[in-house]
Amino acid sequence: MKKEEVPQDESNIQSTNQKELCYAVGEDGKYTTALSSGWDPKTIALNNAIEEIQNRISNAKERVLNNQTSPIEFYMESHKMDLSILASYVGLWQWRVKRHFKPKVFQGLSNKMLQRYAEVFDVSVETLKDIALYKTPEIKNNIPDEN
Repeated sequence: MKKEEVPQDESNIQSTNQKELCYAVGEDGKYTTALSSGWDPKTIALNNAIEEIQNRISNAKERVLNNQTSPIEFYMESHKMDLSILASYVGLWQWRVKRHFKPKVFQGLSNKMLQRYAEVFDVSVETLKDIALYKTPEIKNNIPDEN
């Protein structure tokens, strides 16, 4: 697109008085940079992605409360990870991490294994195991508060 055609639609970055750097074709026909305050299709796509992430986190929280999954799945979703990323962070095969999603298996995990997960999620082992925290609406940034 031409430099003068770079979109200046409303977006989330506009509220922070920032602009996004884009590449466009200048008057001389060469690529140059231009600043954009936003682009509606991109804003819609990002908002949809954020909504989907929030839904996944909410569903994981409900599944923890209903004893259908372990807190590991909730924290994985809250940290915007998938199974392969979490498995690589804790140094386990994906099938083992997925197995740890089962509440009975989670309850039997050693403190050493729980510590690996706690370090990845930047919480204490006690917070990781405390399902009562999920019953309170005061979950800050979708992660139970340790205080």
